[in-house]
Amino acid sequence: MPRHAYLSASASHRWLSCPPSAKLCAEIKDESSPYAQQGTDAHELCEYKVLHALGEDVKDPTENLDFFDTEMADATDEYCSFVIEQYERAKQQCKDPLILVEQRLDFSKWVPDGFGTGDCLIIADNILQIIDFKYGLGILVDAENNPQMMCYALGALDTYDGIYDIESVEMTIFQPRRENVSTYTISKEDLLAWADGFLKPTAELAYNGEGEFHAGDHCQFCKVKATCCERAEHNMELVAYDFEQPATLDDAEIASILPRIDDLVAWAGDIKEYALQQAMSGTEYPGFKVVEGRSIRKYTDENAVSSAVTDAGYDPYEKKVLGITAMTSLLGKKKFEKLLSGFITKPPGKPTLVPESDKRPALNTAKDDFSEE
Repeated sequence: MPRHAYLSASASHRWLSCPPSAKLCAEIKDESSPYAQQGTDAHELCEYKVLHALGEDVKDPTENLDFFDTEMADATDEYCSFVIEQYERAKQQCKDPLILVEQRLDFSKWVPDGFGTGDCLIIADNILQIIDFKYGLGILVDAENNPQMMCYALGALDTYDGIYDIESVEMTIFQPRRENVSTYTISKEDLLAWADGFLKPTAELAYNGEGEFHAGDHCQFCKVKATCCERAEHNMELVAYDFEQPATLDDAEIASILPRIDDLVAWAGDIKEYALQQAMSGTEYPGFKVVEGRSIRKYTDENAVSSAVTDAGYDPYEKKVLGITAMTSLLGKKKFEKLLSGFITKPPGKPTLVPESDKRPALNTAKDDFSEE
């Protein structure tokens, strides 16, 4: 197996946190998913729209995209507009900025065989800007100290720093479906210090399958997350917590457990899913068997049902207003805003306990209310 597959920029958060996981994951075949293909389609449309906006003669790929819809059209329009705005901003600071789309970037000076593709680079005097489009909806991506973006920045610096006198790097995650535009700026000096002092030695460990296993939030996309012994040990520490003495936990003990609960729940879910797939393939786990789960009754032919109920003198349909997402798809984003913006409200979300590092503002609690009184 070619070793260059080990250290992708997109997986850098994982292998920088857990170097030996790179070799284990490289030995397991990648599995495609509809979500990955959806992202690929969106990126292809982004590339076309930006190049077209720049005046290049490019072919519209829309008719060949499997997952194209109104939401993708709107999201890629927003991305294109953002990119062009940033390019115009660069023109005001530099007479001849360079803009590159879907640019191959080589950062093998720090990561063995390391390369990737930058969605958009804008290179001008003093500043290098990297914009990364994320179409995913599930995970909010932050640009701050984002190792994928930093690897791309290093590749761009290695190629273009001699052409433009770059002093700082501005990295932006553009994630329209989460209304997330996250930007992080770092000096060239600090980025190179991170690359030489941390990235390079850690990448060498990962490339050689060395270093120590370490469990954490980076396990989410690891291919061996269900069977990893280090992750099991990490979570079993909480399972083995002595809940007997005293009879109840005090606040300090609960505070020490809270940061681990999400990892524990995710790990348990991964184990269950892995065991189910293995059992379906013939593995027997003592005390367990595979059965048919609960199902919901459904019509075999809705048209026939409609005809039968109508003939009997009843109305088989219910009427209700489309949900916001469906209505936006029906009308288009601009017309939706024009017609319905005055009828939209966003009620407060359900209170959620999160780490202090979360960027959302804290809610007033009963303690706060008492203090104000």
